[in-house]
Amino acid sequence: MNTRLRLRNRPVAFAACALVFVAHASGATCDEPGASIHLNQVGFYTDGQKRAVISSQAETPLEWRLTDGSGEVRLRGRTWVFGDDPVSGDHVHLVDFSEYGEPGHGYRVESGCARSHSFVIGTAPYGDLKYDALSYFYHNRSGVPIDQSYAGGKEWARPAGHVRDIATCRKGRDGHGNRWPGCKYKLDLTGGWYDAGDHGKYVVNGGISVWTLLNLYERQRLLEKGDPFADGHTSIPEAGNGVNDLLDEVRFELEFLLRMQAPRGTTARVPVDIKQNGPRLEFSSIDASGMAHHKIGDENWTAVPTPPHLDKERRVLFPVSTAATLNLAATAAQCARIWREVDEDFAERCLEAAALAWSAANRNPKVYFIADFSGSGLYGDSNLDDEFFWAAAELFATTGDPLYRDALRKLPYFTAPMTREPAWPRVAELGMISLALVPNGLRRQVISSLRGRIVAAADFFRDERLRSGYRIPFATDRYTWGSNSNILNRAIVLALAHDFTGDDEYRNAAIDAMDYILGRNPLDQSYVSGYGKRPLTNPHHRFWAPSADSKLPLPPPGALSGGPNSTNPADKVAAELIGSKCAPQRCWRDDIRAYSLNEVAINWNAPLVWVTTYLDE
Repeated sequence: MNTRLRLRNRPVAFAACALVFVAHASGATCDEPGASIHLNQVGFYTDGQKRAVISSQAETPLEWRLTDGSGEVRLRGRTWVFGDDPVSGDHVHLVDFSEYGEPGHGYRVESGCARSHSFVIGTAPYGDLKYDALSYFYHNRSGVPIDQSYAGGKEWARPAGHVRDIATCRKGRDGHGNRWPGCKYKLDLTGGWYDAGDHGKYVVNGGISVWTLLNLYERQRLLEKGDPFADGHTSIPEAGNGVNDLLDEVRFELEFLLRMQAPRGTTARVPVDIKQNGPRLEFSSIDASGMAHHKIGDENWTAVPTPPHLDKERRVLFPVSTAATLNLAATAAQCARIWREVDEDFAERCLEAAALAWSAANRNPKVYFIADFSGSGLYGDSNLDDEFFWAAAELFATTGDPLYRDALRKLPYFTAPMTREPAWPRVAELGMISLALVPNGLRRQVISSLRGRIVAAADFFRDERLRSGYRIPFATDRYTWGSNSNILNRAIVLALAHDFTGDDEYRNAAIDAMDYILGRNPLDQSYVSGYGKRPLTNPHHRFWAPSADSKLPLPPPGALSGGPNSTNPADKVAAELIGSKCAPQRCWRDDIRAYSLNEVAINWNAPLVWVTTYLDE
C-alpha cells in the first residue's frame, strides 16, 4: 500500500542536495531471523530526531545500517539494548540515526536480514497529514450532505444525516430504574459534528475538541508560527469566504454548542447534588436558564453499519448538566476573543452565551449527568472543580473581569502543579494553558509560574521515555480507552514547553509520540488511516465500514484510532484480548467490532491536527 491513499496538489518539499553513496548493503547475515524493526512509517524531518526500535532476543548490541532507495548503505551503527519491556512484551533494542539528514525516498533501517518498512526523509513529511486530520471533521458533519468535491472522492460522499435534528428531552426509566421526567420544549439541534462512530453529539466532548483546535489557532497567531489553514488552504465548502479554514470548521461545531443552551425562562427537573445513579433518585426543579443540555443522540443504538442518512431511530435530547454548561462557557468565551477580529456579531453572541452559562452553572453547581440510557455515550463526570477553573480561565482571558479572576483564585488549580495531560473529564489543564499563552490581566509572576508548571509537566513526560521500551513519553502500564489521544495530548504539553523554553528535547519527545502513532510500536501499526504501510482500515464507524458492508468505504486519510486499551474493555474483541493477557501496547485490533479499542472520535483527531501542525512548522 502507498504511504497515502490519495494525494493533494501540495508537493512535499525536499531540500535540494546531492546524495553521497557510502557503501553497498551486501553480505548481510541472518544472525537474528526473529528480529523485527519498527519505526515511523511515514517519514522523518531532515533536521529532526530519527529513531527505530528493534525487537530481538539478543542480549548484546546488534549491528544496524541505514540504506537508501537504491540499497546503498548511508549510515551504520550498533543498537543500545533496553532489554525486556513488559508494556510491549518485547526485548527491545534502540536505533538512533538522527545524525543523517539527506532528503529522499525509500530509506530503510536494516539489521541482519530484518528490514524496516521504507520511509521518507524530508522537510515536510506531515505536509498533507495535518490537512487530512482536519478534514476528519468535515467528513463527520451532521445535517449537511458530504460532497465528493470536498471529501476527496465519491466513495466518501453521502446524503445529509439528521437534516432537521429537532428533539425533546428523553423521559422514562433508565438502566437503573430511575424515571426521568423529560421537558416541555423542543430544540432545533441541527448541525455539529458526530462525536465518534455513532450518531451522538455531545457538549462535553465537543468542548475539548473545539478548545484544542482553537488553541492551535491562537498559538500560531500569538507566536507567529504561520497560517497553514488560511482561507482556501483546505477543502471545505466555506473556503474562499475570507475566513481561516480552521475557524470555519470549528464554527460549524460552535453553532451547534450554542443551540444546546436552554433558553431564558426554562425550568427543569433534575437530580441535584447526587453523583451516582441509584434506584430511588429524587428530582428537584431548578431554573435552567442558560444551562447546556448534555447531549443529543439516538433512543437506541443503531446497528453497524448505519450511515447517518439511514438512521431511523428517534432522536432524543438529554437533560442539562453543570459539566456541559461549563464546557459551553469555556468554549464560547474562547470563541468571543478569537472572533472579535473575524465576525464581531458572532463574537458578541458567543460572549453573551458564555456569561449566561457561567451564571447558570454557579446557580446550579451540582447537576451531574447520570442519565443511564442506551443509544449514546454517557460522558458522566463527578468532579466539576476543573470545569469551573477552565471556564473561569477562558472568561478571564477574554474579558479581564475581576469576577472571573477571583473565581480562579478560589480553586486549587490556580497554584497546583500540572500532573496529567488534558482529557475530556480533566480540563483544568486547558485553563492553565490558556492563561499561560493568551495575554491577560494576571501578574507577570503568575503567568511565569503557570508556564513553569507546564514545563515541569513536560519534564516528567519527556523523562518517561527513559522507562519506555519504545521510547515514548508515556511509561504507564495502564493503557485506557483512547490511549492514543493521551499520548498526543502529552505531545501538546511538550510542544508548549518547547515554545516557552526553546529546548529542542521537548520537540524530540513530541516526535517520539508521533513516531509511536505512525508505526514505532510493537504491533507495527500506523494508527492513522491512509498513512504508513500498515494503516488503520477498520475503525468502529457506522459509515466507514467495508468489513460490515462491501458497498461502504474505507476511512478517508487522517482518521486516528483510539488505540490500545488494557484496562476497561467494553466489547467482545477487547475482552478476549485482555483475557488472553495481552501486553498493554498489544491490546488492540483493527476490527470494526472493537469500539473500546478502535473507535474514532473528535477529541482524538483534534490533538492529531495540533501536533502534526506543530511538527510541520
